[in-house]
Amino acid sequence: MDITRKLTLKSVSFNGQIKLEETSVISEHTLQVLINEQPVYRIICTKDHLRELVTGRLVTDGIIKKKDDIYNIFFCKYENEASVFLNSDVSFAETLISVPTCCSGNRVYLTNEHGNILQKLPEYDLKSEWVFKLAEEFGHGAPVHDLTGASHICILSRKGETLFTGEDIGRHNAVDKAVGYAVLHEIPLSECMLFTSGRVPVDMVEKVIAAGIPVLVSKSVPTAESVELAEEYNLNLIGRAWPDQYEVFTASS
Repeated sequence: MDITRKLTLKSVSFNGQIKLEETSVISEHTLQVLINEQPVYRIICTKDHLRELVTGRLVTDGIIKKKDDIYNIFFCKYENEASVFLNSDVSFAETLISVPTCCSGNRVYLTNEHGNILQKLPEYDLKSEWVFKLAEEFGHGAPVHDLTGASHICILSRKGETLFTGEDIGRHNAVDKAVGYAVLHEIPLSECMLFTSGRVPVDMVEKVIAAGIPVLVSKSVPTAESVELAEEYNLNLIGRAWPDQYEVFTASS
């Protein structure tokens, strides 16, 4: 898969020394997504786990809830286009302009006409050792990040067991890959936790609540508005998570 490329760079030191070095950089892949033959998304991503990415995006945007809502997903030869066929019709509304999402140039051309209605998450018996284990797992790194230092990482776990690690140029995409993995493998999202390498703005919290995941752990920190939203919907929101310490911003301790 074309996830990274080798390039030559010029390394310049403070003392004026200049060296030519070979390095690996991450590659951007553009994926157009059609739903029931309507163009809905343009996603800038890394070219891996695309089926999980598309499935996760459908879940976090409130278009589907489970694997059986999808009839099939077809990719073109070069995986530049995904055609999604659902088992039921979805009403879409056109946006006034294509809406950029996250920090990677993603765009939304149509939105779910009925919106994404968030529901309060049930109580969750969170164990501290599960959080510490996730933080330790994150410390081990991931292949693309170790090679380029340019990817975001999202880890999916259940009761302390790591189920999937997704990497992507965009942190939202990495979350969608993890969500999509759970849905495609019919793992109850209500039993899962996510660890993200990125900061946690409101749209990230909305995405996790929409998926029905009760715990979001981050190496970074949330915004004030994210904390308020998490509190409203009973999301366990944890930041600055390290193998020996973490901070609880809302919900259960």
